[in-house]
Amino acid sequence: MSLFDDDFYSTRISRRARATFQSQRELPFKRRGFRWTPLKVAVISSVISAAAVVLVFALFTGFDRHESTVSAVAGVTKVGMNDSDPLEKTITAAAKVRPAVVSIINEQSRPVTSGGAAPDKDSAAGAPALEQAALGSGFIFEKVNGKAHILTNNHVIADAAAVKAVLSNGDTRDAKVIGKDDITDLAVLEIDDRGIDTVAHFGESDDLRAGQWVMAIGNPLGLSDSLSMGIVSKTKRIIPISLSQDGNYDWEQEVIQIDASINQGNSGGPLIDLDGNVIGINSMKIADYGVEGVGFAIPSHQALPIVKSLLAYGKVKRPYLGVYTMDLAQYFAQAAAAQDDGIGSGATGPSGGQSGVDGFAGDHGGSPGDEGSSSQPPVGDDDTIVAPRSDLKLPGDVQDGVIVLQAVGPAEAAGLAFNDVIVKLDNQPITSTMDLRKYLYGKKHIGDSIEVTFYRDGKKQTATFKLEEKTED
Repeated sequence: MSLFDDDFYSTRISRRARATFQSQRELPFKRRGFRWTPLKVAVISSVISAAAVVLVFALFTGFDRHESTVSAVAGVTKVGMNDSDPLEKTITAAAKVRPAVVSIINEQSRPVTSGGAAPDKDSAAGAPALEQAALGSGFIFEKVNGKAHILTNNHVIADAAAVKAVLSNGDTRDAKVIGKDDITDLAVLEIDDRGIDTVAHFGESDDLRAGQWVMAIGNPLGLSDSLSMGIVSKTKRIIPISLSQDGNYDWEQEVIQIDASINQGNSGGPLIDLDGNVIGINSMKIADYGVEGVGFAIPSHQALPIVKSLLAYGKVKRPYLGVYTMDLAQYFAQAAAAQDDGIGSGATGPSGGQSGVDGFAGDHGGSPGDEGSSSQPPVGDDDTIVAPRSDLKLPGDVQDGVIVLQAVGPAEAAGLAFNDVIVKLDNQPITSTMDLRKYLYGKKHIGDSIEVTFYRDGKKQTATFKLEEKTED
């Protein structure tokens, strides 16, 4: 008897199993069983493992591979380029603008020799010989009626007897000054457009962001067609400047601060973004011991209105008050310094450091005082300031304003005179010549009426008159 009553565990062959076995033997074809040899196990395991790896890789990387990033041609492997690659964009942007960038040569009359001899004469024209006095940069921004217009800095062409433009291909052409403006330091030149195919296009500087990559193109140190690269350090920086280069700050300029290399000769060249658009005009840098990578460019949104005015009128039309001025704070500092030096008080008026008429073309002799000097003016027993070198008298609380050194044009006609101290324009406090200019150029227009509040002999007075257009005279 079997140890197991259940046939499932029994070793006996049941009648049903025997019948099935007999029927299988009667089939025409004999079935063969599959035998698992070690070789077969190894092969099947390898195939399954490989299929699993391919499946997992495809799930993470995707199956679609329509683009080829590497192609081989004639034995040379070429890596596919991506237009969004910033390194590739710098090359494309530079190539787009560089043919429009020119070098500017400022030629001036040869100075008289130490022996007093007259300058050499050009044998062909009989005119004084010219020599290269300064180098700068510029860029062609438009072509009109057979002429190409170039934008550059005003200081690049200052005092030039002749101006030349050197194209990117080395061709040198005479340039005509169409217009210039010393306040914004911009100038427009004109040359023949023969053979010129590329012009630079302006971008929108208002869209700049700090940290954005930019490139400066120009003629630094006479090395034409030079490119430098950096980032925007600050999109809007207000810096004080001295229009007369006498150390007395009399204007403020809005600029883009960059760390791209700016050197002598870069002035007037374009500052471009990675799309090849001009978003600034390279203008200046801080050149001081220990200072690196602090350059400035005039924003395109500031330059465009000036360019349009220069093309239309040859200048920028601005309202004209008609006063030569000096900052009151500067005068107090000079007066205190003179008193400390023991200089007598016989002078009858302020001396030195005067600004031009409304900030233009004045006599800048003398030694200007320090900006923002903390020196306090002497005060008399009657609470009136008594300046030691002048008969200037003011209430004790008046320490800011501008002194009228000379009144001309509309100011003279309205009765303003020497030693008047202007403290307000249209009830807007005026503390310096810079304030006066900013109010006139930013808030007023030619033909507008203006109310001037001033002190004369310690008494407050007002005068109202119309602003005129400033002329070169």
